[in-house]
Amino acid sequence: MNAPPSRAPEPLATRMVEKVWGRDQLPAPFAAPEGKRIGEIWFDPHPDCAQLLVKYLFTSEKLSVQVHPSDEQALEGEDGKAECWLVLDAEPEARLAIGFERAMSTGEIAAAARDGAIEQCLAWHQARAGDVFFLPPGTVHAIGPGLSLVEVQQASDTTFRLYDYGRDRALHLDRALAVADPGPYPSAHRGSVASRGQVLVDTPHFRIDRIEGAPDAQTLEDYDTALLALPLEGMLGGKGSGPGGTPRFSAGGCVWAPRLATLDFSAAQVTLLVRPCP
Repeated sequence: MNAPPSRAPEPLATRMVEKVWGRDQLPAPFAAPEGKRIGEIWFDPHPDCAQLLVKYLFTSEKLSVQVHPSDEQALEGEDGKAECWLVLDAEPEARLAIGFERAMSTGEIAAAARDGAIEQCLAWHQARAGDVFFLPPGTVHAIGPGLSLVEVQQASDTTFRLYDYGRDRALHLDRALAVADPGPYPSAHRGSVASRGQVLVDTPHFRIDRIEGAPDAQTLEDYDTALLALPLEGMLGGKGSGPGGTPRFSAGGCVWAPRLATLDFSAAQVTLLVRPCP
């Protein structure tokens, strides 16, 4: 009896998502359709990594002030959400709001959200290319304009908005207050490509590595499991692809692979690796 063919890497389907805070001009290799303001580029989760969602974000305006619950805080029909940002490009004054300047009471947060003063209560962090921010569930945050970043998150759309600059979208103040961390953002959750090295974050939900060129033996061992790979620069190939030829995966896409050894890094330059954690 013939052995079943080995599974080959495959690209994830891509979706461009319009946002009021998006851009009509995107950085290469992306291009926004004429007349569209694209804020997010999603990659549909693969069944073998269904707990992860990866996307690019491009901002021209501030995003809402929001927060996500943990798995334990999520109610029926909701999902917890931890996320991580890798800044790819930032305009000189680009900033990210994460956590509060000081510890606040629930009543203070509620009042600030209602009158808009919450913007001044948040800690706004200067953002530069290569910065890494891990946001545990409960972290109140907002993304400012002038940024391009990769977001890795639990595959959840549970978002509670505290403030949205007067835009005509629903707020979820009661639920947000129930899960929000009222304190400052821990400095240990912030780093950079320069300070972190290859392993950008290793959390209970996902691990993210940034590699240049081909992976070493330890990385191949660490990623001997289903993963997602984003070629940020250069190109990836797929091994064991069968009669259809060797697929090539260019920058701007996201590839699912059954394990890291099934990918060809001969034309790779900079690649982001993401795997779910048990």
